[in-house]
Amino acid sequence: MQYAIADSHSDILVNRLHDFTVPWAQRIIERHCRETRVKNLEMISADIGTTTRVRLMVEHDGPEALPRRWFVKIPSLAWRARLITALPRLLHVETRFYRDIAHAVPLNRPVLLAAQSRFGKGATLVLSDVAESGALPGRTGEALSLSQATAVIEHLARFHAAFWGIQCDSNYRWLGGPIRRLEDRLGTLMAVPLMRLGLEKADGAVPGHLHGPALAYARRRRRIMRFLHSGRQTLIHRDCHPGNFFWNGSNPGLLDWQLVRIGEGIADIAYFLATALEPETRRSHERSLLEHYRHSLAAHGIADTRPETLWQRYRAHLSYPFEAMVVTLAVGGMMEEEANLAMIRRAASAISDLEGFAALADA
Repeated sequence: MQYAIADSHSDILVNRLHDFTVPWAQRIIERHCRETRVKNLEMISADIGTTTRVRLMVEHDGPEALPRRWFVKIPSLAWRARLITALPRLLHVETRFYRDIAHAVPLNRPVLLAAQSRFGKGATLVLSDVAESGALPGRTGEALSLSQATAVIEHLARFHAAFWGIQCDSNYRWLGGPIRRLEDRLGTLMAVPLMRLGLEKADGAVPGHLHGPALAYARRRRRIMRFLHSGRQTLIHRDCHPGNFFWNGSNPGLLDWQLVRIGEGIADIAYFLATALEPETRRSHERSLLEHYRHSLAAHGIADTRPETLWQRYRAHLSYPFEAMVVTLAVGGMMEEEANLAMIRRAASAISDLEGFAALADA
């Protein structure tokens, strides 16, 4: 079910927790069922990270199909996270994703209730809470089982196949436009100091033999990003760690589309396997999981992927989840630290085992 989004004349923007009021919820409800009245609003939780994520219980007299558990994303109330995410306008990107693209994505996703984005004013995204349908949100840093990993690989293959060969035409130009270029420039500008700080804070989570190659990667980041972007293009999530999934039984769905972009599908697979699987599980099954991804793509009409090329691109793309986790630790306040460290250990193990930095020699 897809509901209408708020337009520019119906202000639903929220920047503080005390702005969640019954009149605010009423403005959203009236977009969908004008006769429905909101009776009460209760804040269940507020989690502050790269964004502030708020769970609400909204009591109303509308139809059963109109969600009563809401999940709302607003700009982060943590100043460091807000500074990092404000310039590349990450929440604005996610808002536009739900407005313009989500309906075409063949993955489980929450119901969109309202979305609004204004330059200089912030963005607010209102979704149904996945708990409304009995689904369970993933936990950041948790290790997934082989059966869960297999299900995710199948779903990502279907998602990538749906957008295979996508071009930055008028419908998708914003995915690679000024915002993304600014994000890449900021990432490159801050790569060395943040990598150095992250490695210091990670302490024993990153083996010493990786420190030199990691800093060399940071110094060459701009060229490496171009190399990693040179494969066959599709739509990618680019943040496939365990905390961004939810589970309806054994079926996964994806949350947090702030980093969505046009890129190479194997990038999502590398990010997922590097952050979600314990090293023993990954070592035993990553070859077969990549082959499963290739066969799943073929089942959806994409038959031009060669096993050895896929493997080499997978090795190269392991560099980004490693960077992302180390930089997240360096910035601080964006993720629960123990979960962050657990994923750093996994990503470090993956890039070490497969000599991922060496796979970037041609960049």
